[in-house]
Amino acid sequence: MSATALAGAGTLALVGAVVLVGCSDSDAAKDLTVSGAYIPQPVSADMAAGFLTISNPGSSQDELTSVTSDDGDITMHETNGGTMEEVSRLPIPAHGQLVFKSGANHLMFDKLKRKPEQGQTITVELHFAQSDPVVVKMPVKSATYVPKTGH
Repeated sequence: MSATALAGAGTLALVGAVVLVGCSDSDAAKDLTVSGAYIPQPVSADMAAGFLTISNPGSSQDELTSVTSDDGDITMHETNGGTMEEVSRLPIPAHGQLVFKSGANHLMFDKLKRKPEQGQTITVELHFAQSDPVVVKMPVKSATYVPKTGH
């Protein structure tokens, strides 16, 4: 084989390796989607809860590391055995979901700049360990709203 043919084969192998790296499992968690987001209209003027579902169709686990909003402070909470506990990370399993629902995982909005009223929306940004941030508009529903999805 000539030197030109060998160089061409080497270039082709390098391009193939770059394409394969682009398809690695490390990119699989970047397809996160959010559904069912809402905030029940709160009683308090400066505190509320939020619920949503994050789906991960990829083959790599990711983690929700924080949630931010210009409307106030947001923390993530788990409820275990009736006790609410603030957490700094929540896993999103590969081919699975992270569900925030009443009585379980939920978002707590604190120090709100205004009381969320039914019909308004609060914009939040979800931050992940591996994936790009996702901006979500959370509609404020009635205080007694129960979604069809059960969360």
